[in-house]
Amino acid sequence: MSDMITPLHILDDNNKTLFDKAKYIIPLYQRAFAWSDKEICQLIDDIKDFSADHYYLGSLIVNLNKDGIYEVIDGQQRLTALFLLLDHVGDYNWGKDRLGYECRERSNYTLNCLAELSNDSIEPYLANAEKIEQSLISGRKIIKDKFGNEKIDIDKFIVNLKKVVLYRIEVPPHTDLNRYFEVINVRGEQLEQHDILKAKLMEPLTDSERSVFALVWDACRDMTGYVQMHFDKNNRKTLFCSGWDWLELDKYNELYNKNNDEITKRSALDIIARDSLPMTFDGEDETGARVRFDSIIGFTHFLLHVLKVFAPIELDKDSYSIPELLDDKKLLDTFTSVIDRCKQNGKQIDKKDFSLKFIKCLLKCRFLFDKYIIKREYKNEDENGDWSLKELHVSGAKSQKKPYYKDTYFGEYNEWEQTFAPRTKINLMLQSCLRVSYTSPKIMHWITKLLQWSYDDKNRQKLSRYQVFAENIAQEPVKEFLNKKEFKLGVNTPHIVLNYLDFCLWSERDNANYKKFDFAKFSFEFRSSVEHWYPQRPSEQSFAKWADVDRFGNLCIIQRNINSKFSNLSPASKNNTYSQMIEKGSLKLRLMSEKTNADAIWKDTACAVHEKEMLSILQNACNMPIIP
Repeated sequence: MSDMITPLHILDDNNKTLFDKAKYIIPLYQRAFAWSDKEICQLIDDIKDFSADHYYLGSLIVNLNKDGIYEVIDGQQRLTALFLLLDHVGDYNWGKDRLGYECRERSNYTLNCLAELSNDSIEPYLANAEKIEQSLISGRKIIKDKFGNEKIDIDKFIVNLKKVVLYRIEVPPHTDLNRYFEVINVRGEQLEQHDILKAKLMEPLTDSERSVFALVWDACRDMTGYVQMHFDKNNRKTLFCSGWDWLELDKYNELYNKNNDEITKRSALDIIARDSLPMTFDGEDETGARVRFDSIIGFTHFLLHVLKVFAPIELDKDSYSIPELLDDKKLLDTFTSVIDRCKQNGKQIDKKDFSLKFIKCLLKCRFLFDKYIIKREYKNEDENGDWSLKELHVSGAKSQKKPYYKDTYFGEYNEWEQTFAPRTKINLMLQSCLRVSYTSPKIMHWITKLLQWSYDDKNRQKLSRYQVFAENIAQEPVKEFLNKKEFKLGVNTPHIVLNYLDFCLWSERDNANYKKFDFAKFSFEFRSSVEHWYPQRPSEQSFAKWADVDRFGNLCIIQRNINSKFSNLSPASKNNTYSQMIEKGSLKLRLMSEKTNADAIWKDTACAVHEKEMLSILQNACNMPIIP
């Protein structure tokens, strides 16, 4: 970490606290301690309940004054609460005046008293009650009651406390502190990990480079809509206008020249504070109305995807390590590890070079993400939204260009729309299949792979291959499932297997055998519960149990909120009771329903026939030998 961004352990392995290592003062323009039981108890619960190697608690923004004392600009409520908490859980003897309030004698008197008091004795100080700051005494009592009422084990709590990290961020010299406090106060929110990463990456840059970095970063940070619309008109024209359209990145380097005149207007606050983005036609309006296009991941996870695209291109292969899991809680740890260890052409990479190349990669990845990765589109305020795979176009006179959306082009050069339009639909179905199969953003590795493929300019000259690559991603776990030949996993059957089977059935929508099911109108939804068509536990034991109930042919995937009685009814009863749900359900479920004439027939013969048919479809799609 740089000198301006310092990770602080609340309590280290030598039982030294963050107050042993530095003095902090709360400036006069800050309000007094005001946290109530809600905030204090939440802080204790956050520390008590986490289970990771480290826990990022937040940030502390400070200014180092001429006396070597840190003036707290943002984070004083949390810092004071930690002071009170440390006072309760141990006797750390950090001495007086480690935390103080400028020109607030009662607060300072009370804090110094706390460091000397036992848990129960405040009587000696009541004679000077007018000197006591009641909010601090109240905070101390809330902590004591929380530990006592919930019987929190202090020793176990201290073990977790030693894993807690608070990032101390120093504002640059000569920052207008009053102005900066106003910005923080108006924003009213704690800096997130990606804000701190922004500061870290910008630190080695020159003023002109910082200006462009902040411009691009802030445009990419807003994951709603399309990134083109998060730039002002001049920069949008510089970056995206090749001829009459906004379809390709154009002259990135010209941003430095165009924005040099703005440098004097941008203060050092840009290093840390997030700029206010201009409202766009895609963004949420002042009433909080829903955006038209919504991303399937947030910015923190997107940064991790971009890092996985960036590293193999720019860094020596064996010089870095990036965890497979896309853990947003470890964003800073992941980037710091890469930056501190990575090499380029056998030499430690220059941090400035890393930042400049990464921000360019970030913009290109965001452009490709918007164009080639599905979004959720809300055309009307009251609808649930549809999967969308579109690119942003522009039309009209040069001075009055109007944006509009069109299905993303996945064709070859000069290919007729009739040829590539169906391919766009196939890509949309494949990606929505992957999206509903991998619901946690931590495991959406398919996004990384598609970004890596499209990042290569040569691949984008062969866009007809995009669907082949996407389908290969979907097929990998399906092939593993088929190779193992474990077809009796029951509810442990991977969701991607069942969803990919639905994709294969949808691909056969024109097959005469499936015409009556109207597969063409099928869309992937979050059907996240694997259920048995013939139930595990027959309702009220009204029909016989089946030992082979976990076999693949007897399984379907449905919405988790479907009535729980569905799983206990016989197949025939499900047909009668849930016919409308089945008609809108997964395609495998619709076929199972069609084949159910009687419960006994399903169990004795129909299920086996259906299973063989479904496995054959999967094997054909994956180019694997048919299992007898």
